[in-house]
Amino acid sequence: MKEEKGILYIVATPIGNLEDITLRAIRVLKSVDLVAAEDTRHTLKLLNHLEISKPLISNHRHNEEVKTDILIQKLLEGQDIALVSDAGTPGICDPGEVVIKQCIEKGIDVIPIPGACAIINALIASGIDTKEFTFLGFLPLNKKLRKEKLHKVEKSKETVVLYEAPHKLISTLKDLEEILEERQIVLARELTKIHEEFIRGNVREIIEKAENLKGEIVLIIEGNKKGDIKPDFENLSLEEHYQVYEKQGLEKKEIIKQIARDRKLSKNEVYQKFISNE
Repeated sequence: MKEEKGILYIVATPIGNLEDITLRAIRVLKSVDLVAAEDTRHTLKLLNHLEISKPLISNHRHNEEVKTDILIQKLLEGQDIALVSDAGTPGICDPGEVVIKQCIEKGIDVIPIPGACAIINALIASGIDTKEFTFLGFLPLNKKLRKEKLHKVEKSKETVVLYEAPHKLISTLKDLEEILEERQIVLARELTKIHEEFIRGNVREIIEKAENLKGEIVLIIEGNKKGDIKPDFENLSLEEHYQVYEKQGLEKKEIIKQIARDRKLSKNEVYQKFISNE
């Protein structure tokens, strides 16, 4: 047994095409004592493809806290461990963050082995500004937290990157439709696989093409290029809300239409409220 501490290697694996694994990643997988995998069955297929035989231990979202203690103990005993997820780079919306933090606290070396990452692949092929971007992962299901994230998307002058699952895609696109207006979106799916596809357009155009899409999905959203961000209308009276658009030179009919959209009311409801206040 080695007296020194082991090393935790964070190894990126293919996101689809099995050829997208680096020579260094293969060398590390061959050299380590143990592979910590999000799904051992999935990783076993990759190792078999690479003709590598190694002990496997599961490390997924539901057992990460418990398995971290086991992995740390093995590292302290001198074993080298490769941390992998089902696809792409561990720790990015995948298990890994917990054990990585623990390693740093205990003085265990953490070495990244770079490779495939869906965020970057979608971004570089999107045609949308790549100089600055914000990655928000998956939008929360909790209504309050989701609203906060959507507010970030609306305000961001930088390109925004989101992940989404196929069965939640239309719901998310409809939420985005409320805030994005004509901003451009690129929907990237099945990256590096046979059915790899990039769908481009504004959010309404994307919705028309997005029914029954399969595979992992990345959304690249153009930053807000307008000088003014909409104020928080919920904290404004109807009169104050009306004045915001009146100062922009909008006609009464268009203002009422816009207020109805902002407050998720019917145009008739807004019209009646103004009549009652006159």
